[in-house]
This record gives sequence, structure tokens and C-alpha cells, in this order.
Amino acid sequence: MSRIQTTLAALAAIHKKGLIPFITAGDPAPELTVPLMHALVRGGADILELGVPFSDPMAEGPVIQRACERALKFGVSLHDVLAYVRQFRQTDSSTPVVLMGYANPLERMGVDAFIAAAKEAGVDGSIVVDYPPEECEEFAQKMQANGMDPIFLLAPTSTEERIAQVAKVGGGFTYYVSLKGVTGAANIDTSEVAAKVAAIRKHVKLPIGVGFGIRDAATAKAVAQVSDAVVIGSRIIQELENTPREQAVAAVESFLSGIRKALDE
Repeated sequence: MSRIQTTLAALAAIHKKGLIPFITAGDPAPELTVPLMHALVRGGADILELGVPFSDPMAEGPVIQRACERALKFGVSLHDVLAYVRQFRQTDSSTPVVLMGYANPLERMGVDAFIAAAKEAGVDGSIVVDYPPEECEEFAQKMQANGMDPIFLLAPTSTEERIAQVAKVGGGFTYYVSLKGVTGAANIDTSEVAAKVAAIRKHVKLPIGVGFGIRDAATAKAVAQVSDAVVIGSRIIQELENTPREQAVAAVESFLSGIRKALDE
């Protein structure tokens, strides 16, 4: 089992739900990325999702788009993101780290080079938003052969055929996008989420994480009732935007602690 699978299985065994926070690498400043990763773990994160800055992040709403723009102004690249993971691993060898990004930076590095570098850095999985699961079986196989999980997105509009393909090639967990639209866009209808997650479970045996639109403890707790993990990103980026840089690490830890407490009640 991968580190992601082991983590989620251990949580399920004690009837706890996974908490997966997202930050964009390099935002609000490159030197804060690793301290923020550790702060999220202290705040109760089970798995970290680290965004690779990209100029055209089509799945992201305005909040994460701004985070990408800030990181790119610092010149943060995929190589830098891997270096952050490597630095994080110097003192945390157990918390899974998932990279979320787009095909262009990965293809520029080269798929084989990326997989080798990601493995060496201590990455546990990747979400490549614009890699259709029907077209990247080879990538998924190479990831899994190197002990890393290829994680795929499903949406409210996903067909049974798409769900079945994700079940075939995915690893770690399946990421259900709870909204039609971009990250952080609107309020979640938890009854709709429950119905779709139930339909996905007919095909997908992996744990299911739900994200996009989870903004507070109450929503996180409601979504956790019908999923195995909750993913929260835009709201954390907003916390960073609204906090002086010198207070960012403490603010993020405090915010996530509140979400963790709600999930565990």
C-alpha cells in the first residue's frame, strides 16, 4: 500500500475522516511554503496537497488563480516545488504529499524525469488536472510502479464510463469535485454530493475525497458524513491573503485546527 492508502486506511479503522488542505507552492512567498506545510500538519492535516503554480489553471477559481500569479512572479517552478517537498521530508517522513497541477510543466520536464524526481523528493501522488484518465494509462502505471498514486478528478457531470475508467487507473483516493465550475465558487448541496458519492462507490473502491467549495467547519463536517476525506483549498488561500505575512503560518494552523476539531466531534 502507498503512504496515501495507508494513511486513509488507518483513519477509517478508527472511524475518522481525512483532512486534505491545499496551498499553492510559493504563495505568499517561497520561503513560507515549507513552514506552511508543517503548520498544516500541526493543524491536523492527514495529507497535504501542494499546488504547482501554472499560468492557466483552468480548474481554479479567482482565489487560487491569484495564488498562482503571485508564485509565478517569484519564478517558482516545478523544480522548486519538488525542492520544497524534499526540504519538508527532512523533518516529516510520514505525511503524504500530493502535487496538484497541469500537464504543461510536467511535459516540459518529461514524464519519466518527473516521476524519478518526484519519487526522489518524497512525493506520494499527483493530480494532473488536464490528463484525461482515458489517455494516460501509461503514466498511471509508471506512477504506481514507482510507489506513487495517480489521483483523478470526478465531477457532478461525470458519466458511468468516466467513473469506471477512473476506478481502473486511479490510485490513492478519488477526488470528487462537488461543484459544476471552478474551485471556491459556490455553496455545496450536501444531498447532491451524497447521491453522487454513492453512485461513484458502485465502481470505485478507493477512498473518496470531496473538495471545491468547502469553506467552513460546518460544511466540512457535513461533507465528511458522506465521504472519506475533505479537501479544502481556496479558503486557506484567502486566509493567507487576509493575514500579514509574518502571521501567516500561525493563522493557517489555527484555521485548520478548527476544521479538524469539527471533523472529529
